[in-house]
Amino acid sequence: MMNKAWFYVMLTCTFELLWVYGFSTADRWWHWALILGIIVVDFHFLAKACEQLPTGTVYAVFAAAGAVGTVVMDVYLFGGTMNGDKLFFILLLVAGVISLKMADGNEERKVNG
Repeated sequence: MMNKAWFYVMLTCTFELLWVYGFSTADRWWHWALILGIIVVDFHFLAKACEQLPTGTVYAVFAAAGAVGTVVMDVYLFGGTMNGDKLFFILLLVAGVISLKMADGNEERKVNG
């Protein structure tokens, strides 16, 4: 059951990056309609993930994937720059999400143990 929930998290993170990319590239009305559809699908998977996992953890992963993915897209697709400060804070964000997941795991063991 948990694997399915994490699959939903992966899907919601992927769809989030698609609509963020769309925000940077859309220039026709139907692009914006497609982006709106992607957002609806994205939030469907976000809600499905929250049915089985702690909402705080799901949202932290969702937000972190969006932030990191947006920075990476900016650098590799839109000519942005990467520097040591950005890299440090990206790694700090990833470490925070991993730590949050580990803390949730410890809490589950205490309740079930």
